[in-house]
Amino acid sequence: MKTLDLKKDLKYLYAPSAKKVEIVQVPRLQFVMIDGAIEKGSEPGKSPAFAEATQAMYGIAYTLKFMLKKRKTNAVDYPVMALEGLWWVEDGVFDITIKDNWRYTLMILQPDIISQDVFEEGLAELRRKRGDSEALSRLRLQSFEEGLCAQVMHIGPYATEPATIERMKEFVKENGCCDCVGLPSRTGVPLSLVAHRPPTAARTVGGKHHEIYFGDPRKAKPEKLKTVLRHPIEKI
Repeated sequence: MKTLDLKKDLKYLYAPSAKKVEIVQVPRLQFVMIDGAIEKGSEPGKSPAFAEATQAMYGIAYTLKFMLKKRKTNAVDYPVMALEGLWWVEDGVFDITIKDNWRYTLMILQPDIISQDVFEEGLAELRRKRGDSEALSRLRLQSFEEGLCAQVMHIGPYATEPATIERMKEFVKENGCCDCVGLPSRTGVPLSLVAHRPPTAARTVGGKHHEIYFGDPRKAKPEKLKTVLRHPIEKI
């Protein structure tokens, strides 16, 4: 059986330092994705739609993994990667402390061996096991190239992310770049509005706050949570 060590191969993207901010070039990668929005008066941890979307994402990710691992020929094993979230708002102003106007694209990295046909086969298998749902109908397989980004590992509760983000923004500024999250694009349209389009293979969705989640907030102590924070940047 062939084994793909995605965590080792992409360690520079999924295990950054918590002590220092880094600038990385994020290549074109393939993900399963789902889009959604937080309901008014709610937040990610309390949103029924977000919980359903997350369940669908893990469902397809594990179905694909075991489907390839159990193949009689050319079996392949690989780890299910961390859940990721791209976050933005439609009014062009992203405020991490106000959550009930957030839109999101959830993502889980997939190896290149997952073709569209394999994805469709896995989705059919998941439906056979769990039944159909509105969230399953919104799943897709798509490439996303994030390009030049700043990133850092945030350790602690989500509520303390703003301080880490400010540290990241200061580092970006000191290195002759600007943080694209919340800034207007060159066309005058807020990047957060441009980002409303589903991610494509090209870098057309700058301006989204990107989080990569390690640990379950329902089980882990808040001070022990690890979250990669990543923002697209541009050189000035």
